[in-house]
Amino acid sequence: MKQLFVHCTRNATFSALLEDGSLTEFGVERSEGVSLVGNIYKGRVVNVLPGMQAAFVDIGLAKNAFLYVDDVLHPHLDKQPKVKPSISELLKIGDELIVQVMKEPLGGKGARVTTHYSLPGRWLVYMPRADYVGVSKKIEQESERARLKTLAEQLRMSGEGVILRTNAEGEPREALAEDLASLRGVWQEIERKGAAARAPVEMHRDFGLVQRLVRDVFTPDTEELVVDDEQACEEARAYLRRLNPSFASRVRLYRDSVPMYDKTGVNEQLDKAFQHRIWLKSGGYLVWDQTEALTVIDVNTGKYTGNADLEETVFLTNAEAAREIARLLRLRDVGGIVVVDFIDMTDEGHRQEVVQLLEGAMRRDRTKCQVLGWTRLGLLELTRKKARANVESYFYETCAACKGKGKIYIR
Repeated sequence: MKQLFVHCTRNATFSALLEDGSLTEFGVERSEGVSLVGNIYKGRVVNVLPGMQAAFVDIGLAKNAFLYVDDVLHPHLDKQPKVKPSISELLKIGDELIVQVMKEPLGGKGARVTTHYSLPGRWLVYMPRADYVGVSKKIEQESERARLKTLAEQLRMSGEGVILRTNAEGEPREALAEDLASLRGVWQEIERKGAAARAPVEMHRDFGLVQRLVRDVFTPDTEELVVDDEQACEEARAYLRRLNPSFASRVRLYRDSVPMYDKTGVNEQLDKAFQHRIWLKSGGYLVWDQTEALTVIDVNTGKYTGNADLEETVFLTNAEAAREIARLLRLRDVGGIVVVDFIDMTDEGHRQEVVQLLEGAMRRDRTKCQVLGWTRLGLLELTRKKARANVESYFYETCAACKGKGKIYIR
């Protein structure tokens, strides 16, 4: 059972996704710092660095955006040159080009941008210059994958790229055609503006949090979407009416005097999820340490002593930890490299089962994840795509006394 809860204040909008009562995703969008990922700009190249195979592009933000050579070459790998050219052969200072933000400005770094444009719709992602068709790996039935791919090939124009989203499963040709036509119209308008505009200028802005939530997260198995702001509630209803009129009745305005996140237990679950030590239901616990690019998670048996032999106790703790880690990576929106120090297991079958449990739980994550496997030291490595600042940064700031070390120097 999926439930969505949206809390609106004057300064920010918050979204919470509960699956069977467990908080699995949490989003924040501040009114003064709207998300930039997905936005499209006409920018001007201000520096080209052959040694880094990259260029810096002024798109009108405080810091210049970073454009890597791979994001300038054709998005279809088969159409890229066999020998990668120097960035200086592709771009010159003063060149103007249309770019899309793929990664927020983080820390002291500017946004990362690309010329591999993609416009997400309800059923598909439109890529105006990609020239290929893809189908979400989460659609497992081969006959349905083949049906969707055939439809996309029929609907797309020469040179266009289309990826069928998980939501497209079972949808008729008419729905896909309408989504594609709408997105194609958006791109044509961007091109029209781009021909006349002078860089740097914003050409297209992606949906706000509420509409993105409805577009990307609301599915037929979503029981309800509860919003505590009348205007945002009507926006969600209006968007759903266009997709499927029957879904609009699942949107409800929250009117209770008790704050919504207190009544639904969201605040309590958030508080537990962002602790340094996170307790598991069995009595085991995780120790969670995070840097800018690396997250380290240590698994411990804690109070859990088990009922069988040591190997079984360790395996059960690790299995529970694997499921909880997958949930917390989504909830905390962790990006970059993740290293998990599971408790040592001697049974190779148990080791593989823990990996399979983690991979299975991570399939529900909308952000790209990859489990790389065990290192020679017995640690499990995985990666998760980083596009935005993690949720923790919205609620916590670095301690002025210890500068994030968690320790205070005693003279």
